[in-house]
Amino acid sequence: MYKTESKIAKTGKKLFSSDKLLSVEYPLMEDFYTIQGEGTHTGKAAYFIRLAGCDVGCWWCDVKESWDADKHPRVKTGEIVVRAAGSKAPIAVITGGEPLLHDLDPLTLALKLKKMKVHIETSGSSPLSGYLDWITLSPKRFKEPLDEIFPYVDELKVVVLKNKDLEWAEKNAARCPENTRLLLQPEWDTPSSVDLIVNYVKKNPQWGISLQTHKFMDVP
Repeated sequence: MYKTESKIAKTGKKLFSSDKLLSVEYPLMEDFYTIQGEGTHTGKAAYFIRLAGCDVGCWWCDVKESWDADKHPRVKTGEIVVRAAGSKAPIAVITGGEPLLHDLDPLTLALKLKKMKVHIETSGSSPLSGYLDWITLSPKRFKEPLDEIFPYVDELKVVVLKNKDLEWAEKNAARCPENTRLLLQPEWDTPSSVDLIVNYVKKNPQWGISLQTHKFMDVP
């Protein structure tokens, strides 16, 4: 966990009762109750919070509409948390866009105080913030992760199109803690990446495979 439960216990209740915490606003593209579709927590019920704004710009991104924060409403932390907690989901997943473009301390603290586990998926290219239970790092070659995130990475998930991406995956894996879950994920519109990953994992069994199950199950 990036910020500990003990810190929340000391400061959280006081902060949560303040109007200041719950009035912090984030550019929100969408938030909804769904099933986690990829990675270690595939198949688990989760409330997704997709923040707008991205300075990475992956050409294969399937939510390019999230890139421009100015095109989405700014929503108060209190409103987001009421919906998330009301869903009864055990996990809140903060994604984007690139969520670390924003200070996540207020939002994640409020979610934690509602007894939700808080996960994040990030490229790691902006400073780390938040009270987080699970950090998925999905690094991009054209905007590298900051050094500060690597000690906290629970899951390294690398999207693979070609051999260079496998080299990139190993470079990042070498910087992660020993117990980090290592996953390779085929790019959805690049079928050749499947054979590439399968053959690589068979030769390098410390890696696993992540699939975007929500796409072929048509789960929103």
